[in-house]
Amino acid sequence: MHIKGPAKYPYGYTAIATMDNKEQNSLMDFGILRMKKGDVFSEEQQLERAYLLISGDVTLEWDGNIQTIQRENCFDYSPWVLHVPNGVKVTITANGESEFTVHRTDNERSFASKLYTPEECASERRGEGTMRETSTRIVRTVFDYSNAPYSNLVVGEVIGFPGKWSSYPPHDHPQPEIYFYRFLPENGYGFAELSEDVVKTHNNSTVFITNCETHPQTTAPGYAMWYLWVIRHLDGNPYITPRFVPEHTWVTDKDAKIWPYED
Repeated sequence: MHIKGPAKYPYGYTAIATMDNKEQNSLMDFGILRMKKGDVFSEEQQLERAYLLISGDVTLEWDGNIQTIQRENCFDYSPWVLHVPNGVKVTITANGESEFTVHRTDNERSFASKLYTPEECASERRGEGTMRETSTRIVRTVFDYSNAPYSNLVVGEVIGFPGKWSSYPPHDHPQPEIYFYRFLPENGYGFAELSEDVVKTHNNSTVFITNCETHPQTTAPGYAMWYLWVIRHLDGNPYITPRFVPEHTWVTDKDAKIWPYED
């Protein structure tokens, strides 16, 4: 099963993937937490966890800390992400309509909890100046092996501009990955390549990339696309860099001759 959804999610936590699901083979719990004003969500699990605020206004409590955070939307603003090791209790109180992605996986390593701020998840324009801007996109990497080598997860976001590609040139990696999508306006759509297969993505679609499939993305003209991406490191084989399909890497050269040719 490569794709799940789209769906309308009720208030509370809805599981989309689970660590023990052999068909999904993601090695991760993944779900959506929707909250209305006054709702309280609390959990303490023997799992590494990350909570990414898609939008809303909430108060977080963890490890004796308390902090109120806000994010107006996921397209124009960088995220807040709370990352905790196993055994840490997390309590979220909604001060208004709010929504999170929730990520969990096993990890016996102990590490300090961290609340990543929007400033630490700054937007990076990738692809700019190449491919006639057909693959220019915004990438926000929250944490990966370079700044959180103790984690078993990599978490980030991509903003795809209308009519453009992202996650390009085609690449793959053995570590399982999940994409979760939002579109602006919400009736937008796009397409996800999964090696020789292609699936159509909508608002609230989830795509599972778990068999070394290449996975570039594109969004329809008129519609911006946001997708959450989370990778699960493999034991003894962490995700550091992807493997690009060699025959397509030439397009990233700033002097590449792309038809119609220009002087």
